[in-house]
Amino acid sequence: MKRVTIRVPATTANLGPGFDAFGCALSLYTDVTFEETEYGLEITGCDEEFAGPDNLAYTSYCAVLASLSEEIKGVKIHIESQIPICRGLGSSAALLVAGAMGANVLRGNKMSTQGLLNITNAMEGHPDNLAPAFFGGLTASMVDNGLPVTVNFPLHPEWQFLALVPDFTLPTHIAREALPAQYIRADAVYNLSHGAMVLKALELGDEKLLRTAMQDRIHQPYRKSMIADYDQIEGLIRTSGAAFCLSGAGPTLLCITRDPGLKDRLMKRLPAVTTQQWEVLPLHVEFQGACILDAE
Repeated sequence: MKRVTIRVPATTANLGPGFDAFGCALSLYTDVTFEETEYGLEITGCDEEFAGPDNLAYTSYCAVLASLSEEIKGVKIHIESQIPICRGLGSSAALLVAGAMGANVLRGNKMSTQGLLNITNAMEGHPDNLAPAFFGGLTASMVDNGLPVTVNFPLHPEWQFLALVPDFTLPTHIAREALPAQYIRADAVYNLSHGAMVLKALELGDEKLLRTAMQDRIHQPYRKSMIADYDQIEGLIRTSGAAFCLSGAGPTLLCITRDPGLKDRLMKRLPAVTTQQWEVLPLHVEFQGACILDAE
């Protein structure tokens, strides 16, 4: 096999109190094609600034080949992505997963998905986006002795996800710099208890419990000042009855609801509370995770 296209879903991480642990795969996709050549690197389909050897799809591709003790030959990489960059929807994780899986497929699937997660987690530093991108669905992850451990959780079938995507970016490293180095015990206990309830509320389809549980004291209070009109939009969404949180590090905001009419109401009322342009994307959970779209 000399050519393969990998499809990876978008992901939303944290889900409120599950900082660096919870994640869910959503129905936006990045497709990355890898075609082996004799030498050289060619990357197309992305901005020129990302078309070099630092491209995350290429770096994870090389990391897997190195782990397999395989020769790194030339490769053509073509990226087609629906996932907005630096918006908190897992665009970086999608490229890492695609590169790792692409290399593995081209070398005969010698490595397990868990092995690929181990390699990419060492590159990314946390598995919250990577795990649902690989495995699909709703996941919770931890790192034990340097290695990620992931489990899937059930979701009630009637949940609808609305991503409010703004016309500005927030790089993850900047959002992380806003966080304190230490937290008080009360805040840690608050997040542990709320996180447990988030997982149960998502399983049961309990909207009231989810609205309460999806509150956080670890990251959202420190990041919201970097997102224009955050408080006004949160107020609007909470009065609608939906659960609300940042998607990953932001700036995308996430609503989770069982109300099929919420999108239309939000689109009508949103311009009155914000000075920015926001796209409201209705999404569903993607249960498949990364997959081979085409190979030859």
